[in-house]
Amino acid sequence: MKHEPAIQIDNVTKQFKDKKAVDRLSLTIEKGSVTALLGPNGAGKTTTVSMILGLMKPTSGTVKLLGGDPHDRAVRSRIGAMLQDTSVIDDLKVGETIDLFRSYYSRPLPLERLLAISGLGAERGKLAASLSGGQQRRLGFALAAAGDPEVLFLDEPTVGMDVTARALFWDTVRAMAGKGKTVLMTTHYLEEADQIADRAAVISQGRLIADGTPSSIKASATGRSISFTAGEALTRDMLLAVPGVADIDWKGSRVRLYSTDTDRLIGVLLERKMPMRDIEIQSGGLDEAFQNLLKKAQ
Repeated sequence: MKHEPAIQIDNVTKQFKDKKAVDRLSLTIEKGSVTALLGPNGAGKTTTVSMILGLMKPTSGTVKLLGGDPHDRAVRSRIGAMLQDTSVIDDLKVGETIDLFRSYYSRPLPLERLLAISGLGAERGKLAASLSGGQQRRLGFALAAAGDPEVLFLDEPTVGMDVTARALFWDTVRAMAGKGKTVLMTTHYLEEADQIADRAAVISQGRLIADGTPSSIKASATGRSISFTAGEALTRDMLLAVPGVADIDWKGSRVRLYSTDTDRLIGVLLERKMPMRDIEIQSGGLDEAFQNLLKKAQ
C-alpha cells in the first residue's frame, strides 16, 4: 500500500507584484522523513513554508498538507511550526505560556516533557519576555511541539542557540523523527542539514535545482578529490600532465586534486611513483555542493 505524502506541492507559483518568489515548484515529502529546504536568502524558502502552512495562498498550483487543505482546522491541529519570530505574551511565565499552547490541543504533550526537550526546566518560572534570544528560540520549539504534531516545521530553528542547546535540540528532533514524525526544516547551517536530514531540496530564485539525499547531492555537485602532502620534487606541471586531473588546489605542502574518477587517478599517481604521502580520498561537503549548485543555477 502506498503511503500518503505528508506534504504535496504541485506546480506552485507565488507572485508578488513584479517578483516571483516561488516559480512552478513541485515537491512531495513522505511521512516520517526529515527534509531540509535549502537556498540563499530570497530563494523562496520562507514563502514556500508559509504556503504549506496556509499562511499564504499560492498564485497558482496546489498545496496539500496531510492529504487535506492547509487551512482546515482538522489539518492544522496535527501540525506544529517553529517560525523565525517567536512572539510571547506579556506577564506570562514560561510554564504558563507553554500551558496556554497546550490548551489548544486535544492530546498535548505533558508540560514537564516540553520543558525537558526545550531545556527550559530552570526557566519555567521566569517571564517569557525576559528570556534571551536563544532561550526564546527554545521556547518557540516547545510551543511548536505542544500538540505532539505529526508534521513539524522548523524555520531556521537554531539561530541564537549555544552549542549545548543546539545539541539537545537536534537530539530531540532525531528522536521525534524516529517515532515517525515528519520534519521540514530550513537552515543556513548546512552541516546541520548534512547530519540531520534524510533529504535535501535546494531552491534558487523560487525553483528547485537539486533534490536528493545529502550524500547524493554532495557526490553529484562536488565530485571527489585526492589530497596529500607533496614531496619536494613534485611540481604543478607534473600533476597537470597526469590524465584525469581536473583541477589543483595547492596550499603550502598540501595538495588537493579534483577528478571525476578518483579511483583511476590514484592508480595512475601510484604507478608514476609521484612523491606524496598522507593520502586521503574525500568527497566535498554540503556547503561546497550548495555553492556549486547556486553557481550553475545563475
